[in-house]
Formats: sequence, C-alpha cells, structure tokens
Amino acid sequence: MHRFFIPKPYRPVMTITGMDAHHIVDVLRMQPGDRVQVAADDGIRFVAEITETGRNTVTVRSVEILHESHEPSVRIALLQGLAKGEKMDWIVQKAVEVGVTDIYPLAMAHSVVRLESSRADKKIQRWQKIAESAAKQSKRDIVPQVHPVLPLEQALADAACDVTILAYESEDQTGLKAVLRAHPEARSFAVIIGPEGGIATEEAELARSHGAVAASLGPRILRTETAGLVAAVAILYETDNLEL
Repeated sequence: MHRFFIPKPYRPVMTITGMDAHHIVDVLRMQPGDRVQVAADDGIRFVAEITETGRNTVTVRSVEILHESHEPSVRIALLQGLAKGEKMDWIVQKAVEVGVTDIYPLAMAHSVVRLESSRADKKIQRWQKIAESAAKQSKRDIVPQVHPVLPLEQALADAACDVTILAYESEDQTGLKAVLRAHPEARSFAVIIGPEGGIATEEAELARSHGAVAASLGPRILRTETAGLVAAVAILYETDNLEL
C-alpha cells in the first residue's frame, strides 16, 4: 500500500496536496474508495480511504490507526562530507532507507565539491525530495531531515548526540563494535564520514575535542558513499534494531 506524508497533525479527515495528489490521481490512477497509508507529522500513521479527488488535492478519511512503528529505537545522525557527482543523491537515498534520522552535509577540507549558498540551497531542496521519496518507499514513519551544508564544528553542535563516532581510516586500535559496546545506554549516535579525499588531521582533532571517538570500520578502506551506510547498519544491529 502506497504511503504518503502530510505535514500537519493527525485529523480523521485530511487533505493531500501538491505533487503527492498529482501522483495519486494522475500516475496511480486511484479513485474514491481506494486506500493509502498516511503519516501525519505528529507521528500518527493510519490507513485512509480516498473520499474525494480534485485538481492537486485528494481528501482522505482515516479508517484504521497503525500502531506498528517502522522507526529504529535509536537516532542516527549522518555527518557526511560532501561527495562529488551523484554520490550525495545515492547517500541520502540509502541512508534514509536503512534508518538514518538526520543528514548533515559537511563542507570539509578535502571535499572536491564547493557549494556556494545559492547552489547549496538548491541541492538541499533536491536532497530533501530524495529523502521524502526514499521514506515513502521504505515505509518510514517520518521524513528524515537533510540539514543545510555546514562546517564540521557547527554540525557537531547541532547534532548533539549521546555518542559521536569519527569513522577514521587512520584509527587502527579501536573498532566500531568496541565503541558501541562501551556505550550500551546510548540512544543517539552521530557518525562523521569524510569526503573522497578523507578527513584532514585538523578535522579529526577538532572532532575529538568535541568528544568524538575515532573508530575503524574494518580492515578495508571504504568509499565515502559506502562508509556511512556500513556504520549505520552496524549501529542498528548492535542496538537490536535489525532482526536478521
């Protein structure tokens, strides 16, 4: 069953507008009487019956509240160094699919990409749309937020998690598993991933000064578009959020 998000608190009768309404009517060819899943922005999910369709509007009526959650019990913030080309699109999409809650694009010393404010705003809008699409496809209960492009220090302050992990290829003593098992009570995690050029020494020192713990992701060097997903899945597994 197709899922749609309405950025308003739950009401028994609600209206879907814009591109979602267009998708329901003109692409899916749904009619009054058909059913969809809806997630309101206060976290309530429900099965809804379409009662009326119009030009860019679809009115739905709640018929069943859904109590099963598709969200992990922990919050994961991905602090991702800007990657070139379409890699960031892919990172956002897959991060949302696996369960990441917030994505912070980072302007880092070794980033090939340099986004000026006007281009950055357009990119954020694009990535937010990708996040919403991925949230619908993966039946997320929320649409994870893609934050503005920030320097590392500001992102660390904004993310404010129980444990901050610096995925650092130069770390050869401490693995991610050891960090996670040392903090069994943690309910929120931030993961710092460098761009293609890696994390600069001064950036690693800055992260450590803000309480980040450097950790290896294993004996193989992972690409920037792979590392964050590996770390997120490992966190979900260690916190019993993956039933494999």
